[in-house]
Amino acid sequence: MYAIIVDGGRQYKVQPGEEVDIDYRDVAQGESVEFSTVLAVSNDSGLTLGTPTVDGASVTASVLGPKQGEKVYVQKFRRRKHSKKRTGHRQLHTRVRIESIAGV
Repeated sequence: MYAIIVDGGRQYKVQPGEEVDIDYRDVAQGESVEFSTVLAVSNDSGLTLGTPTVDGASVTASVLGPKQGEKVYVQKFRRRKHSKKRTGHRQLHTRVRIESIAGV
């Protein structure tokens, strides 16, 4: 059983028990998050596609806590000016565990 959800402009294929990193939300650890924008649900009876979303379908996840992404380096360089600058950035994410998929 799996579902395809949309969060923050990205699509995720999720299954129960799977851990996913989503865009950062200020939510305490242990709370639950519900994703109501479900594009498709696959279960024993087959695949249900939405037009554009599946009516009545939702995915529930529990928050495991914040997590930092990988470091991305930004380099700025001006030719012939002896000017170089290198900085880094680590984006914050929220790690969630998919608990259940309620579908059609």
